[in-house]
Order: sequence, then structure tokens, then C-alpha cells
Amino acid sequence: MVRKVISKMTRFAAILWILVGLACSGEGLDVHGSESQRPNSWSLAPLSALEIPVSSSSGSLSPIDAFIERQLKESRLSFSPAAERRVWLRRVYYDLIGLPPTPEELAAFLSDTSPQAFERVVETLLNSPRYGERWARHWMDAVRYAETHGHDEDGIRENAWPYRDWLIKSLNDDLPYADFVRLQVAGDVYDPQNPWSVAATGFLSCGPWDQSSQMGIQDGTLDKKIAQYLDRDDMLSVTMSTFTSTTVHCARCHDHKFDPIPTEDYYALQAVFAGVDKVDRPFEVDQEIIRERRRLKEVRRALASGMLPELDSGMHQAMEAWSVELLQNAVPWRTLEINDVDSSEGGQFEILEDQSVRALGLAPEKDTYFVRGQLGPGRVSGVRLQVLPDSSLPARGPGRSENGNFHLSEIEIRIGGKTVEIESAVADFDQTGWEVRRAVDDEEDTAWGVHPEEGRPHRAVFIFKDVRKLSHAEPIEVTLSQSHGRQHVIGRFRLAFTGHEAPGSDVQYTDELYAIAASSSSDRSASEQELLARLFLKEENQRELNALPAPRMVYAISGDFDARGNFKPAKEPRPVHVLGRGNVRNPLEPAHPGALSCVPEIASRFELESLKDEGSRRKALAEWLVDPENVLTWRSIVNRVWYHHFGRGLVATLNDFGQMGETPTHPGLLDWLAMKFRDGGGSLKWLHREIVLSRTYRQSSRDRQSALALDPGNRLLWRMNPRPLDAESIRDSVLSLSGMLDFSMGGPSAQQFHTSKGVHVTPNVDYDGFDPDLEPNFRRAVYRFVFRTVPDPLMQTLGCPDASQLTAQRETSTTPLQALALLNNRFMIRQSEHVAASLSRFPKRREQIDQLFLRTYGRSATDLEVESVGRYVEQHGLANACRVIMNSSEFLYIQ
Repeated sequence: MVRKVISKMTRFAAILWILVGLACSGEGLDVHGSESQRPNSWSLAPLSALEIPVSSSSGSLSPIDAFIERQLKESRLSFSPAAERRVWLRRVYYDLIGLPPTPEELAAFLSDTSPQAFERVVETLLNSPRYGERWARHWMDAVRYAETHGHDEDGIRENAWPYRDWLIKSLNDDLPYADFVRLQVAGDVYDPQNPWSVAATGFLSCGPWDQSSQMGIQDGTLDKKIAQYLDRDDMLSVTMSTFTSTTVHCARCHDHKFDPIPTEDYYALQAVFAGVDKVDRPFEVDQEIIRERRRLKEVRRALASGMLPELDSGMHQAMEAWSVELLQNAVPWRTLEINDVDSSEGGQFEILEDQSVRALGLAPEKDTYFVRGQLGPGRVSGVRLQVLPDSSLPARGPGRSENGNFHLSEIEIRIGGKTVEIESAVADFDQTGWEVRRAVDDEEDTAWGVHPEEGRPHRAVFIFKDVRKLSHAEPIEVTLSQSHGRQHVIGRFRLAFTGHEAPGSDVQYTDELYAIAASSSSDRSASEQELLARLFLKEENQRELNALPAPRMVYAISGDFDARGNFKPAKEPRPVHVLGRGNVRNPLEPAHPGALSCVPEIASRFELESLKDEGSRRKALAEWLVDPENVLTWRSIVNRVWYHHFGRGLVATLNDFGQMGETPTHPGLLDWLAMKFRDGGGSLKWLHREIVLSRTYRQSSRDRQSALALDPGNRLLWRMNPRPLDAESIRDSVLSLSGMLDFSMGGPSAQQFHTSKGVHVTPNVDYDGFDPDLEPNFRRAVYRFVFRTVPDPLMQTLGCPDASQLTAQRETSTTPLQALALLNNRFMIRQSEHVAASLSRFPKRREQIDQLFLRTYGRSATDLEVESVGRYVEQHGLANACRVIMNSSEFLYIQ
């Protein structure tokens, strides 16, 4: 049934793939037409040195102002007067760090009359760690960062956050933009030993991931190929839209109808990403731990290859002590030879040579396994269940849930047709709430769960209450039931039995080893001594590895990872073909890795030493993107930064520099900024500094009727654009006003919601019931956990975008729902109470109201406002007054 549903869903994806192409396949321009047919060819024109316009205005103008002034004069317009100093301060604080200035910071700036006052503020803000947090959020919009997969299952990505932390760190460090691009596309290739460089490639995995198709559909099938093509489409779309402002994805089914992008270019980019998938991979920032883990793994590899280091006297003594302990704890276990196995769900199994059982196919919701074998004669005191890792299982198992986890809900053992009562149960791994004893308590809603140590063997020993002497061989049947959780069924297991008095002490070695350990060192042969030494070193190595902290993981991209069901690594780039009409059933010629052929002066196909080297493909694309001649890259980034300062880009369509996008309002300025930015080392902080200190940025936002008549949309920037605060700035500001904002940086995201225990599925996300006074609520909004399919209602109402869509620029709107949310949301109500409590330390009502205005508006209250708000406080309380002020336009807009 599950297989049929997945197949239908994937066929729907295939139909959608084809329909997208048909919808775009109407009459259009010849992509190879003349310049006159392509009016937006400005974006591909070379960058050339530009003379800064000469200004006739009194006073010096920055180059930005000179370009703006020329455009204004040509349209019979002029600059507006400068905004009040307090207005500029609030504006630049929100733009650079996303928080309001405190009353103390406002007072210090207003009292600083030196010519360098503005520059000092800007330098302080650019050097603040809050700067990286603010600008990382803009980038996260552009690349659709979220911490769930999206689609129908919307599984959680517990390890997405290191990419966000790398982003914040890189912006705070003012990483040159060329390196900023390189690392996000191929950081694991440029600097594979640097964990932060690996985390940077989380850029390519930010988008949605079709979990059901990738994990549930067999490799090599048509449906699986479609899923892989779609996933690569996500990677190339975010790369080209974000870095070059092009709509390459429109060339999937045919040559681009408006821009000079042939279908061959689209599939050349598909080929770049043909060797990677979105997956968790190791990420460790502690260099000492990295070095020690690397050393221990080298020792393990050496032992596996036959090398045996010479033991010093101390190691010899340790080995002898270990052999004594081995004898003391030895338990002779006999692997059960299985006659047959069955499943309540009719699942398929195979019995491997080591007498372990491996389940095949998709994991059912619940299952019961019946295993039958034959005991040899002798006493039986207990049964051991081993759950084993396997490369065919998700996260290498030992279970078949998406994270390799499993739950054992019940075990029943019958010998000679009679149920044997279990006295006790022990395990090598017990996690709070999942002790192995709960697997034998006859309660359906409890279980023994192995999590989060997936990918490692685990074992449980079940000790019988009445030990029996068997005079002859008897049949044994072991029933393993899983009824707790969701698809948490065992993937591979092995059973053994023993007659030992204390089977709970479970050391897994052979009889031969026991014999060697029992002999004195002088009586052992060289080969016996070597065997003992090798096993001792192997166990010592494993013990030291286990003592290290579990490696962190980052959700990024990789071509080499442990298979998870049907989600298997490419190992080397998969074949990619140019598809006729975008149809997987119609492959034409093989696609060679490359990029856009329309960018002048740069080769569009990559010269690679080996097509099997996946990393060289992404590295070649990264170098193509940051090539000084790649005019798209340099124009794109300065336009993005400009947009976030003015609410409109010099090119209004941030992700589309093609014919269907808009032309620049100030082309000379765009090119001057792009050249200076490129040639000056790609410093984003330089770009911010140039913009926010310009006269253009410092203008008042007040309307002028004469200017409105000539340029009603303010496209030429004759005044500053007033802009609404985004959702994150509102939330962070409210916490800042109350003094409760948590400035701790980095780490796993704050989950500001409840989910049902042990179940990570979207219908169980509860935002409304989450206590607003819990600590996760106080983190900056950039650190909040973001679901794709179940967004935070407050943040969504305030304009947070759909995390499944590339969002170069957020839609701005003013709706009654926003006002209602700000008045009635539990978080806002509680924070209003906290703001009121912080104001209560001022003894006089006027002081309280004045402080409220200074914090929210960046100005003192007028006498009329003090009187009006004072009356409201008397009638409804200070907390409600705070709530009203935080719902006012003067607070919610940057002037």
C-alpha cells in the first residue's frame, strides 16, 4: 500500500515536471536574437571604469550621491533635507543590527557634535556580533533556509543550524565575498579539514527535500531518477538565482524563452551537482578532538590492514590485565541457527551467513517477527538479542526508521512449546525512558529504543527465571514485537543463547580467544600473542573512540555517506543527460559540467582532469561564479545589499536580471558599486559603510508634493523610503524593550513550540500552547527553529516568507490580522507585562511614559502624549499601554 502511494506521488511529480515545461513553451523570443531583441542585455555588458559625475551642489558628495544627484537633476528633482539625527540613528541601528538604539545610546549620539559622530556609530554597529545575525537572516530568506524537509512528511533536520552559524560568523568576520561564494558551493573541496568550510556547503541543502521519494523508491527506477533530477534542480536554482540573479531553471524543458540561456546550459549545471545529495555529515569544531579522532581512526585502519604496532612494557601490562578481565567476564554464547523467520506484516527477510536476519523493503508502521531455531542439548539460562548496523539501513541502522532508530515493545521466548518467564533484562545501552526492561512489561506504549547512537551494534540480554536442564535438543521460538512509535522496526538482528550462570555480563569473543587469554604469556605462540594484541588494541582503540564526545553533524551535501534505505550515495557523479522537453524518458546527449554560455569572456564548459572527481565540478563552478569577468555575480550582490537599505533595489527584481526583470534605475551607480566592491576585495562592510554614510541614505522620508508629481514611486530616491520592520526585528525589539533578549550566539535552534513526544510530524506542532516565559522564547529570532509546512502563526502574520520558496524580497503589507496578532498573541501580551515591570522602577508616571517612548520611538514623549497615555494607564494599566504603543505605526516603521 505504502509503495503504491509513493509511486502515485512520484508520477504526479513527473507530470508536474512536464506541465511546467508546456506552460512555458509558448511563442517567445529567439534566445540567440540580436541585442535589440534583448533590451535587458545590460546585465551581461562588461563592467568598465566610470567617471564619477561632477556635482555643482554645495558641500562634498560621496560617489553614491553624485550618481543619484545626476539622475535627480535630469528629472528636475533634488535631494530632500537630512533626517533628524535621532531618525537616522534608529534607521541605521535597525538596518545594520536589527535592534533599536537604547536611550543611553541615543543620548550619547545626540550629545556627540564631532564630524566623526556618524562614522563612529557605523563602525560600532559593523563590529557588533549583532550585525552578522541581522544580515544572515536576509541571506537565509534568499536561500530558503529552514530546519525541516518540507513536502508531505516535513521531517526534522536536527543539524541544519551549523550552516546558519557559519553564515553569521562569516559576515561578522567580513569574509571576502569571493570566498563567501566559493565556500558555499565547494567549501568541502577547498578546505576539507576545516569543519566550518564543510558547514558552508549547507547552502546547497537549504531547500526542500523529498523524503518519501528519495528514501522510499528503489534506485535505478524512473521515479528515482525524477526525484534526483528535481533535487539537483533545487541546488542549481538556488545557486544561480542567489549569486547571479538569473532564472536558469526556466530552461529545463526548452531554451529560455526570454534570456540567452539554452537548455544545454541548464543540464550542464545539473551535471555539476550530479555527485552529491543532501545529508548529515560530520562537523566538529574542537581541533583537539578532531586531531584525536583522526589519530584513532588511522590506528583502526592500520590494524584492519594487518599492521601491528610494537607494544611497550606499559601496553603489555595493560594487555595482560585486559586478558584477566576477559576471563572473569567471559560468557560462552552460541549463535542460534535459524530454521525459519516470518513477519506479521508479510515483510521479506534474508538470513545472512552469520545467522543474522536482515529485513528487506519498506519499513511498516508496526511489525512482529517470529524466529524459529533448534537448541542444542544442555542448560539454557538466557537469550541475547543483538541489533546490528548495516550499510543498507537508514543511518546504518540498527532500525529502519529514517534516523536508524528502532523500538522493541515485547519479546516472548518459547522453548519446547512452553513460554519461558523472563526474570530480568539488561542492555549495553539504556536511554532515560527507554530502558530495556520496558520491552517486557506488557505495555504497548512503552519500549526499548536505541537512539541516538545509530549506526552502532547494541545488545540486550534476557535472563530466565527458571533455568532448565535439557536432556535433548528442543525447538526455540523468539517473538519480537514492535508496536510503539512509527516505522521504528528492527532492520537486522541476531539471536544467541547460553547456559552461563550470569549471562548479563556479556563479552563477545570466541572460545579460541578465551583459551589464549587463559594461558601465560610465555606459553603463547607468536601468532597467539599477535591475535591477543590485535584484539586488545582494537578494543582499546574503540574504548578511546567511545570516550570522545559524539561527533556533531551538519546537514549539508556529500557524495559519500551511509545508505538510508533506498537513499544511497552516488560515490561518483551520476550520469546526466540533456532531456528532450525535460522528459526523463527522452535523454539526448550526455551533459558536460559547465555554466552559462551567455556570460562574455568566460568559458561555459569546465575543463576537468577527471569527470569522476565530483568535487572538481563544484570547485570549477565556484571559480566561474567569482571570476572578475562574471558581471552577473558582482552586480547581483551590490543590488541585494542596496535593496535591504532602501526597500527597493537599483534593479527592482533581485533574482531576475533578464528580460522579464526590470532595468536599473541608476545603471552608472550599480556598475560603479560593483566594480569598487569587486576590485576592493569584496568587503560587505565597506559596501554598508558607503551606503549608510551617504547623503542619499541620510535623507528625510517626508513626502514633497512637487517631487511626488514627477516621481510618485520614488524610484530616483529624492527622499528615503519609510519601511516596515520585519517580523524578526519586531520580535527582537519587543524582547529588547523588556530587557529579556538573550544575546547568546549559535548552537541548536530554539524550538518555540511543543511537539508530541517522540513524533516529529507536522500536525503535532503546537505554538499557541508554548509557555511565553520559557527560555527558548528569549533567543534572537534568527535562532528560532523554522518549520516549512507549519510556520509560527505570529511570524507568518508579520510577513515571514514561505520557507519553501526563494525569497529575494519579502512582500510588505499592512493588514488587520497583524494588529490583532500584536494585541492578542500570548508572547506579545506577556512581553508587554515584562516591559511594564521594567518601567515600574521609575517612580513617576511621566518618567515611565517618557522611557517607553525613548525605547520604542527613539524620542521623548510630548506633553500631550504624556497626558493621553497617562489617562490610558489609569484606566487599563501600564502593560496594556505598552501593548498599544508597540502596535503603533511609529514603532513598526523605520522612517
